Amino acid sequence: MSNVQKLLDERNIPDVLKGVKTKDDFQKKQDKIRKLLAERQYGEIPGKPDHMYVESGEPYKDFAAGKATRIKHTLGFEMDGKSFSFPMMSVIPNGKKKCPAFVYIDFNGGEANKYMPTEEIVERGFALFTFCYNDVSSDDNNFKNGIAKYLVKSRRKNTATSKIALWAWAAMRVMDYVETLSDVIDLDNVAVIGHSRLGKTALLAGGFDERFKYVISNNSGCCGAAIESGKVGETYKRISEVFPYWFCPAFNRDAQAGNPLPFDQNFLMSLSVPRCVIVGSAVEDLWADPTSEFLGVASLEGAYKLYGMRGLVHKDEVPAPRTVLDEGDAVYYVREGTHFLSRHDWNTYMDIIEKKLGK
Repeated sequence: MSNVQKLLDERNIPDVLKGVKTKDDFQKKQDKIRKLLAERQYGEIPGKPDHMYVESGEPYKDFAAGKATRIKHTLGFEMDGKSFSFPMMSVIPNGKKKCPAFVYIDFNGGEANKYMPTEEIVERGFALFTFCYNDVSSDDNNFKNGIAKYLVKSRRKNTATSKIALWAWAAMRVMDYVETLSDVIDLDNVAVIGHSRLGKTALLAGGFDERFKYVISNNSGCCGAAIESGKVGETYKRISEVFPYWFCPAFNRDAQAGNPLPFDQNFLMSLSVPRCVIVGSAVEDLWADPTSEFLGVASLEGAYKLYGMRGLVHKDEVPAPRTVLDEGDAVYYVREGTHFLSRHDWNTYMDIIEKKLGK
């Protein structure tokens, strides 16, 4: 038995492949997992709107010294007789060649900020579609603002929609818009990315929307990429006490009571198989627990094998700082430092995608 497999066995995590023998079995299991996580962790994710419209501002074609065109948009929706909207921004490299793209769930919004080196992203030939999560619905227990006002009927239900589910829903709607740009965007190579709580959100969006080829979780930790069983730092109990609005009431009740749950975070990440799951960690981010994030990715090996793929290729040990494990169909990356989404992180993720594209 390998050292990593021994670590996974010691954690005693629920087996995502229980009852699964074939690829078809697994795809049916994924549907059951989506239902399970909607009922027991993140809450119900709203359906696709009846109608979406886009209001776009004036294109700024000289963005980043003429390298890209930036446009500010409003995405509007009609659903169940209600109308609502949120803002987003696109930055697309100038030129005729179709480019890969990021759908980035941002903390701040705007053209560039400490988490989003926009010019570097477009200089490397990637398009960027981004929105601020607080513009969708505030990061608190207020479910009467933003789209929550229209999509969350009540928080009294055990399966009530959470804020993470709302932010993930918004990322999927941005992807609806990206799909209309098939003349300039390589729709086979679109990534969804987020950091911290928005890394959790990216995993949920990628797990429920197969249009995202790359599902990138940066320092997502508890309720993200980190296996809960045996985890250090933040735990289900702690996170549900401090941020109950990120989850459905059923999860908060079970987590705070210490009730055993029929899943761990490998279930969430398995929803993106056979697409490329990319998890980034930081050595000093012990609250997120980089070892548990690594084990989360490593646990997907059996699911990838069903597709004749390799999953995470590693040296049978917890990786040291400055390691990028990108030889397989799942990827793990760990750097020195603390909880942050840095330029180095962005460039590493772009390196990984370019390698997958054969560049």
